[in-house]
Amino acid sequence: MMMTHGEMPQVVRLIVFDWDGTLMDSETQIVHALFGAIADLQLASRNADQCREIIGLGLPEAIEALYPGEDEVFARRFVERYREHWFAVAPHSDLFPGARETLQVLKEAGFSLAVATGKGRLGLEKVLQLTDLEGLFAATRCADETRSKPHPQMLGEILQQLQIAPGETLMVGDTEYDMHMARQAGVHPVAVSYGVHERQRLLQHEPLACLDNISELIDWLAEHRLLDADLLSQPPLAAAD
Repeated sequence: MMMTHGEMPQVVRLIVFDWDGTLMDSETQIVHALFGAIADLQLASRNADQCREIIGLGLPEAIEALYPGEDEVFARRFVERYREHWFAVAPHSDLFPGARETLQVLKEAGFSLAVATGKGRLGLEKVLQLTDLEGLFAATRCADETRSKPHPQMLGEILQQLQIAPGETLMVGDTEYDMHMARQAGVHPVAVSYGVHERQRLLQHEPLACLDNISELIDWLAEHRLLDADLLSQPPLAAAD
């Protein structure tokens, strides 16, 4: 875990998580679905790195990045093909090691938890059901019902719904879109190094921490006295092997 400079919050009441690349190892699934849509529509090919680059954005923004200047008809056809391929392979992505346990410990410790994701609502509901995590989150926002990352509206709506101040909130994510969104919303960014964007790219946004495993979040919170270990029925998690 690498620490960076940044003003630490005095108290944390809410922790907002990105989904893909932060809680779920879904990069392969997303790239596969993009490749499927591209092939179905007989479009000019895009390589895996180009497809990985757009993970975290809403689908309209992702399509514009891959195929700039296309119209709404093109975008609707692409979304339709992408979703067919995505839902066909959705059950094959797993949570990252320690993700479920970390969320459960945080919930037990009294934090409010939320999700801010570039996924669409149907996609998020499906993976929440598959992972049986629906009951852990007090709020969720998806890119097809608000502004896409890195615009801060997604976080702003979560904060308003839960009536929690930005300064009492962490945003945990694996892309610079998450870091930039957090900074714009006045929320404290925490990066994870195992997702889509490399560590050095994330550190440019000066997150409070860059975690090598999601389980390290528990230890980091305890280290900075943002979590009362006495509230836990088990000690803070060590990083998963």
